[in-house]
Amino acid sequence: MRRYSKTLSAALLGIDGYLVEVEVDIHGVSPYFITVGLPDAAVKESRERVQSALTNSGFKMPDGKVTVNLAPADTRKEGPIYDLPIAVGILCASGQLLIPPDSKTAVVGELALEGTVRPVKGALPLALACRQAGIKSLIISKENAPQAALAEGIDVYGIESLEEVVELLNGSLAIPPTEVDIDQLFRAGVEEYPLDMAEVKGQEHAKRALEVAAAGSHNIL
Repeated sequence: MRRYSKTLSAALLGIDGYLVEVEVDIHGVSPYFITVGLPDAAVKESRERVQSALTNSGFKMPDGKVTVNLAPADTRKEGPIYDLPIAVGILCASGQLLIPPDSKTAVVGELALEGTVRPVKGALPLALACRQAGIKSLIISKENAPQAALAEGIDVYGIESLEEVVELLNGSLAIPPTEVDIDQLFRAGVEEYPLDMAEVKGQEHAKRALEVAAAGSHNIL
């Protein structure tokens, strides 16, 4: 019996994000795992990361041939960003995830061998691409969530592990969408100190002009 699932994800093309469909098909009994859709070496290696993450998270790698298709197939796929959606797709196709993500939810993230979800590059453009495509929810690593949440109009859920993703989708774990104080974010790390003309090197004539203007309360413009 064939088992099939489709999970939405996102990727970067230059500095812009675009939507990716992660299709998983499981059939037959002979164990085999192949990824198609112009994957690079890092994407092909996701097989090992996904298998280990599933096992170490308490799930089972299904028997049979697992075919993963990353669409659109004519665009080269790069990096480990597809680990998490591939794992979610396998769990859906094999019946281990009772409530699969709907057509308005995207999943993005790299997996560690023990099932931890690692951050990826370009969280903000990924979130913007999802929002533009009509996606309402984005599941991403907890480290990426504050940056992705800068995109207004989309709920961003920061998670730490594959197990948390399953619990979130099944409804057994309640995680509020990430909220970010934009003003505080841009103020973070900014040092405020009084201006000191002594720190300006050179520009002697300009500094003298400022001194004269300040002494006489003159406008310098």
